Amino acid sequence: MLQHQFIKTNGIQLHYVTQGTGPLFLFLHGFPEFWYTWRHQIPVFAEQFTVVALDLRGYNDSDKPPNVSDYAMSELVKDISGVIAALGYERCILAGHDWGGAIAWSFAYTYPEQVEKLIILNCPHPQRFLDGFANPVQWVRSAYIGFFQIPWLPELLLQANDYQFISQAFDRMAVNRNAITETDIQTFKTAIARPGALQAALNYYRNLLSPSTFQQDWPVLEVPTLMIWGEDDPAFESSLAKKTEEYVRDFHLRYISQCGHWVPQEYPNLVNQYIGEFLQIPSRDD
Repeated sequence: MLQHQFIKTNGIQLHYVTQGTGPLFLFLHGFPEFWYTWRHQIPVFAEQFTVVALDLRGYNDSDKPPNVSDYAMSELVKDISGVIAALGYERCILAGHDWGGAIAWSFAYTYPEQVEKLIILNCPHPQRFLDGFANPVQWVRSAYIGFFQIPWLPELLLQANDYQFISQAFDRMAVNRNAITETDIQTFKTAIARPGALQAALNYYRNLLSPSTFQQDWPVLEVPTLMIWGEDDPAFESSLAKKTEEYVRDFHLRYISQCGHWVPQEYPNLVNQYIGEFLQIPSRDD
């Protein structure tokens, strides 16, 4: 049964949901989401693991520190390290989508000893993300990042018409739109409408252009890594998934065709299958 709990880490309190027993399997959501992103994965992997799906700092029921600097990547990474320790584990299997994927990449480089295996869904390796800006198409796709740098105006526009941007984001950035219901969209609206949540979510982007966000060079990552990539993601050029093997020793890439940005929600059964194969979990038919 799904349980809602809170945990202290890095000077703040985070909300999370958990189910199952066994080794730790930690899930990190993206923008503008919360733990609910992983609703199709939690019960499946709870059969073998202690599954924990966080509300990242600033989101839903987690604490919302007030300063832009509170959402620097260094702080986000410390949050995850503290969660693993506070849960009583030394390492975990770590999965992240979108911003959760960016945090997962950085965490695996910072604390590789704490990551048994890494699973990334539609978030390029940091160096590949930077490389992508050599392509004018990616500049256009990422134009919203520049808009988010403006103080207070994005908050004002995004909360208009009962947070209509949530509906638009899921509509425009999904290919398998039927997989995400109106009830799901309302659930995401409720979470982002919590006091301070929208500003906190935008503060992630306001730290993105800081020189400290990206290293100058990336050594080869020794953590076994699976990348699952929706081929029709409007946010990222599909080419950004390529050449990741240059940065990861043991790298596995699985594409999902006719899939947009919301990979774990658009094709959950296929995502679960690919993760199960990567983790060498026997299928129920075996």
